[in-house]
Amino acid sequence: MFSKILIANRGEIALRIIRACREMGIRTVAVYSEADRNSLHVRFADEAICIGQPASSKSYLNIPAIISAAEITDVDAIHPGYGFLAENAHFAEICQSCHIAFIGPTPENIRLMGDKMAAKNTVHKIGLPLVPGSDGVVKSKEEALKVAKRIGYPVIIKAAAGGGGKGMRICHNDIKLASSFMTAQSEAEANFGNPDVYIEKYVEKPRHVEFQILADTYGHVVHLGERDCSIQRRHQKLLEESPSCVLDNKTRKRLGELAVKACKSVNYVGAGTMEFLLDKNNNFYFMEMNTRIQVEHPVTEMVTGVDLVREQIKIAAGERLQLKQENIRIEGAAIECRINAEDYENNFMPSPGRIELLNLPGGPHIRVDTHIYQGYEVPPYYDSLLAKVIAYGSDRQEAIKIMRRALNEFNIGPIKSTVPFHMRLLENSSFCKGDVSTHFVQEMLGTVQEPAQNE
Repeated sequence: MFSKILIANRGEIALRIIRACREMGIRTVAVYSEADRNSLHVRFADEAICIGQPASSKSYLNIPAIISAAEITDVDAIHPGYGFLAENAHFAEICQSCHIAFIGPTPENIRLMGDKMAAKNTVHKIGLPLVPGSDGVVKSKEEALKVAKRIGYPVIIKAAAGGGGKGMRICHNDIKLASSFMTAQSEAEANFGNPDVYIEKYVEKPRHVEFQILADTYGHVVHLGERDCSIQRRHQKLLEESPSCVLDNKTRKRLGELAVKACKSVNYVGAGTMEFLLDKNNNFYFMEMNTRIQVEHPVTEMVTGVDLVREQIKIAAGERLQLKQENIRIEGAAIECRINAEDYENNFMPSPGRIELLNLPGGPHIRVDTHIYQGYEVPPYYDSLLAKVIAYGSDRQEAIKIMRRALNEFNIGPIKSTVPFHMRLLENSSFCKGDVSTHFVQEMLGTVQEPAQNE
């Protein structure tokens, strides 16, 4: 087992990894930007090194600085968390060349499954259904128009190398497609360093369901059930839950088996997530794979009792996965609300600043993953996530009731947060019945933004 791990990340995920390491008797090294000097992950790690200026490009994305910090502190491994360098195959290769274990998939896994078109072609060969679309990257608007004519409108343009809604456009006619194509390419290039895009049939009002995977270096792969991530805004998840209230046991079993089969086919190693779209008739389509731990991993931990971060570390250290598929049970229901520093009544405007008032929820069946504290200065440079509140119940309705109680206890000021949004969502009758899609938030708020179809 590793003796010391560097966490190449910040915020709540850095703390989450530090806690897992401490329970395992592993020392930790935090890296931080100048803006994060007073962050909790810096305080709780055994060692800490400043790696640069506030901008991500000069700190958390600065590979030479991170590798230098790892070599100076003589670590055995680096855990990238999620975001930043978590799905960067080049970074994983550099770790290998420096004889530092990368706690994540192999560079080959990341490169293959991180390229959406390559991933789709790979899983299609083993029987996973795909949304109709282009056979590969679309290079020109003329080619895009031909694809749209073949599969029919509406269509969606997607960046081949990215996610989070960047380089993504929904088009209902030729005029919109022609005008959006180059914009999508430019946005993909700016965000991912790769202008490649592809075209798919747009599945209207789908649900977004993902399966959690763990795989060791000996070819043993299991899934830990699904998460429903349909509550999204502008391609960003806001609330996740496990299990999905719309999957029947037959569909759940089939999707889980396909997810495991796909991972085995590429010799996948580590934690990962196979993402699917479900249409209104419960037909499912493979969307993409995320080759990292997910923000929403706690809901799976709550219903399975499996510590996913600990399993990641053990797999990277060469240990065999002890979990057997037949022994994994989904018990009860869990819901996670992402609490962001945003003013939802003002179009979710970012709300950085100093936290003067803070009361975090607690009590039975509540978990709060957060890096904030009273007096903490929320920086404007990074993702606005403040905390994740996770509620567990014997069933979905109980989990909703417990979450309502928890959010009533969550007080923060003077900065704005999305707590009021989640309280409104949890009182919505359609949400409580499970009648939602990736378009639900826009409908609930009465806005006209294009519906989300991806993380």
